[in-house]
Parts: sequence; structure tokens; C-alpha cells
Amino acid sequence: MTEKIHEALNKAKSLLESKDLDSHAVHLLMEHVTGKSGATLLADLRESLTPEQKTDFWNKTEQLLKGKPVQHIIGTEQFYGLSIEVNKNVLIPRPETEELVFGVLERCRELFPEDGRVADIGTGSGAIAIAIKKEWPDAFVVATDISEPAIEVAKRNAEHNEVEIEFRLGNMTEPIAQEKWDVVVSNPPYITLEESKEMSRTVLDFEPHTALFADDDGLYFYKKLAKSLPPLMNKPALIAVEIGYLQGKAVSSLFQKSFPKARVSVRKDLNGKDRMIFCEIGE
Repeated sequence: MTEKIHEALNKAKSLLESKDLDSHAVHLLMEHVTGKSGATLLADLRESLTPEQKTDFWNKTEQLLKGKPVQHIIGTEQFYGLSIEVNKNVLIPRPETEELVFGVLERCRELFPEDGRVADIGTGSGAIAIAIKKEWPDAFVVATDISEPAIEVAKRNAEHNEVEIEFRLGNMTEPIAQEKWDVVVSNPPYITLEESKEMSRTVLDFEPHTALFADDDGLYFYKKLAKSLPPLMNKPALIAVEIGYLQGKAVSSLFQKSFPKARVSVRKDLNGKDRMIFCEIGE
């Protein structure tokens, strides 16, 4: 029996909503299954799915209903206009992190008109490092992670997006010590264990907890960065980190203490929540 695209979408949405799961995921799934994206899919809603597409769509919807992120099912997420491979070993890049990249690039255009030395700490999928290198080709970009499987994913993403990045395995700033840097950017784990009670099982069951949670009220990695970065930074320099929306005051205070003469600012994301810290170090 044939099934039209809009019929399958509506049915799948209802099933997801009945389980309190994100129903928007079915659109991404349908785009993946049919090869139609955005406006094309909307224009063809009354078309029938082929038998193969119908089977594929409902098999994958079954995985959605078990809470599996749609990005893991289709294998990719879009980030800063780039296709980024994701799996259970890396965090799925979020739109808020695109704002961090934008803020870094905006400041770097003023601070470093030509090239610069950039380190991305805890790179995961490599999304931040790759986006920066793509937009700033003359920069020398190093990306680190403590997870070997994550580094492997990041390497594939760099190759797929045709950028040259040096990947280093190791904990926090250890792989970049003994060198000087113009820019250090990081989206470290910052969620407290207490907050996990309110998180969706799509995140809890399928994304790496080492990339999500941090001890010390979520401040553990910021404290490590604030302590280890002073001897590693050039002048001028920029440090940029993503934060939890309640951490602005605490994290900005950590960096202000480590860099007393720097201009430390908290920036909000598009939802009006504190999301980024920029520490601008003068000459």
C-alpha cells in the first residue's frame, strides 16, 4: 500500500509526540530518506514514497521512538554550513556553539589581520576547529581531545571538509603546553550531575557523558583552563569558551583572576541566555 510523504510525516510526528520526543526530527529523517531537502520536500509532500523509501523511513522512525538522536541515525549534523559526522563517541554540535565560532572569528579579524595560532581544547567531532579553519584558512589550527575515538571522528570530518588541522591526543592543555597561542577556544563539559535529572534520555542515553558532565558544580574544566593558560598565551590573545547559562559570573571571575588586565565579557546566545565568555588579552 502506497503512502504519501505528508501522511508518513504526520503519523511519525504523532508517534513521537505521544512519547514526548522531538517531532521535528522526522523532517530531517524524511529529507535523508528521500534526498529532498527544505523547500523541495515541502513542494513534494503529496508525492508517494517508493516501497524502499517507506521501509527505510519506518525502520529509522523505530530508532527515533527508542530515543536515538536523528543525527546518529543519519550520521551527520549541519554546523556552520558544514556537514559533520557524529556518532556515540562525540557530542552532537549545537546551534549555540555556532555563535561561539562566530564570536571568535569576529574578534580574530580585528586582533589578527593575517594568520594566527589557534588551539581547540576538547574538540570532539572537530566542529569548532574545522569551522574556524574553513573561515580563516591562514590560521594554524590544532585540536585536542582525551578520547581517541573522538579524534578519529574529527580527523574524518577535517578530511571530508577539506581542511588541514593538527590533531593531538591528550588531556586539556597538556598537548599544547610548551608553545604559545594567539587563540584558545573550548566547549568543555559543563553540566552538573544535578542537572542530568532534567535532561532528555535522547541526550543521556546516546551522547558521551565525558563530554557532557563536569564536577565542581560544572566548573572543573574552566578552573583547569584558567590555571594552565596564562603561560601559554601570546599578547594580544583571545580565549573563548562556551558555558552553561548559569555559569557566567563564576567563569568570568575565574578568567579575570588569571588575567587581571584582560577584558573579560559574558555574551548571551540567541535565546537570551549567558552562553559564551570572551577573554581578550591586550599587548
